[in-house]
Amino acid sequence: MTSPHLPSAQPWPTVSWRERWLTWRDRMLADAGFRRRAIAFAPTRRLANGHARALFDLMAGFTYTQVLLACVRLDLFARLADGPLDLDALGRAVRLPADALDRLADAAVALRLLQWRGPRRVGLGALGATLVGNEALLAMVEHHATLYADLADPVALLRGESRAGLAEIFPYAVSDDPGELGPAQVGPYSALMSASQVLVGDEILRAYPFARHRCVLDVGGGEGTFLLRVAQAVPSAQLCLFDLPAVADRARARFVAAGLGDRAQAVGGNFRLDPLPVGADLATLLRVAHDHDDATVHAVLRSIRACLAPGGHLLLAEPMAGAAGAEPMGAAYFGMYLLAMGSGKARTADQLMAMVRAAGFDRVELLPSRIPLQVGLIHASVNEN
Repeated sequence: MTSPHLPSAQPWPTVSWRERWLTWRDRMLADAGFRRRAIAFAPTRRLANGHARALFDLMAGFTYTQVLLACVRLDLFARLADGPLDLDALGRAVRLPADALDRLADAAVALRLLQWRGPRRVGLGALGATLVGNEALLAMVEHHATLYADLADPVALLRGESRAGLAEIFPYAVSDDPGELGPAQVGPYSALMSASQVLVGDEILRAYPFARHRCVLDVGGGEGTFLLRVAQAVPSAQLCLFDLPAVADRARARFVAAGLGDRAQAVGGNFRLDPLPVGADLATLLRVAHDHDDATVHAVLRSIRACLAPGGHLLLAEPMAGAAGAEPMGAAYFGMYLLAMGSGKARTADQLMAMVRAAGFDRVELLPSRIPLQVGLIHASVNEN
């Protein structure tokens, strides 16, 4: 019988072996003496040095990005595309003093952007070579200067105490009525998204059989870059794009310029409020969901489901949190990028698939992607019954 003067005994919380191990590990790694012994002891030296290197790279990461940005702004990769150059000739071309170019070259070589090809002679490195002519990636490198400025005081950004420049580039993310945005407001982000679409467009076309469809509706399709690629890959397909009115105008002009006026149309509207065009048997939602909150994504998916007839299909593509080999991209990179942008969040494949099912789609599946760092793919269909 329990004493009226004493509280009832409560069971001690169960602590798992994993939790005990992690607690012990944290205590050891936080101990300066343990770290010194780990460095001195040959079997643990490699692990200890690896931790130290990883921490240093986290601290120095911004510096590395600025070396890359300097190389891009000086057009070093294009200048070296035809072969190595002497630093003196390169310095005259980019108007840098010899000591400054030496410093930049040393840094770029260390980051595998450039490579020494002789005394004071430099050529492309393994990473720099992939940037030659890669307008999509070059545009993204330049674009990130705005993000880095927004992250100069990350605590202020997290507290909502600073004004993010990235939000001004993507005004639809924070606008109460994005349908009223004019050409000058949608131009910068539309051009950026168009340039970067090349990074993922080919993989999406490879991973899914677009040729099986007669009409493709690209929701939030921007300037139509992806549909232009679909037009080349599937000459028989009818094409329809839906985006904000000012963005749709840009897409319409590109369709006409490409000679697609007879089989490609661009419809302007606000997918938060307006119904989508009907008649397509495939709707695509590419790099759109992660820009918006859950309520907006649910609404867009329901609208897509409503515009598709039985037997219709949905293809959703975007970077996904938790993708194998790209785990930091979702939580760390997109988490902070979308915070600065002012809207959206990275979601896992399971979270997105659950949202697609909740919108009324059937046979929801994750398709394989060769570049999970940039794009994950979800396919779903509408039952014909």
